[in-house]
Amino acid sequence: MKSDSRSLAAGESLRGFFEDTVASAAARRGSTTTDAVRGYLAGLLSDFARPDTLVHDTLSRPLTLLLYEANSASGFERFERLRTLGDGVLYVAGFFRDHITHRGVELSYVNALGAQAYGGASRMLKRPTSRSSGSGDDDQDIFSELSDNFHEFAELLFEIAEVFHTQAVGVTPRATVHLYERWLKTGSNVVVRALCERGIVPLKGTDTLH
Repeated sequence: MKSDSRSLAAGESLRGFFEDTVASAAARRGSTTTDAVRGYLAGLLSDFARPDTLVHDTLSRPLTLLLYEANSASGFERFERLRTLGDGVLYVAGFFRDHITHRGVELSYVNALGAQAYGGASRMLKRPTSRSSGSGDDDQDIFSELSDNFHEFAELLFEIAEVFHTQAVGVTPRATVHLYERWLKTGSNVVVRALCERGIVPLKGTDTLH
């Protein structure tokens, strides 16, 4: 029982950390996300942070095939497949954007597919048969909001990923060069802030540091 209690406490601590992280990122971006969606995003990050969480399918299988398989299912399995696909695509669009671009896949295409997945889940919750399973209007609103604003939430998670990345690279000269090279590639405002904290101001259009 003690190990279960420790696991529960760790899970609650991790969830609280991501709630604060999502709230801070949303405030920086001026995002008007609802409390319900911020909580959902915190839960998503908490789930994907666990070692046993896999994004293998989303990273390795064609997204159109995953969406087709989800829509081909029925009942609760269809809802779960759509929701899980939406979660996976959103997480990948935020935390594995380099993987997407290296494969030559347009980010707009990925965002559109993720929005379709969440939209399908939302429509299922509008059906009387789905509501009888315990899903409520709040859940319906969450998936509808996730679908309608998928790009915004992908950018929110990307900013969070960039914050984690800049914090993890350290403060060595090599780390600073790495951050500058990343700024050249992504134009990330998070990386700009990290460089400025090191006394370096990158200037767009010049590829130089000041």
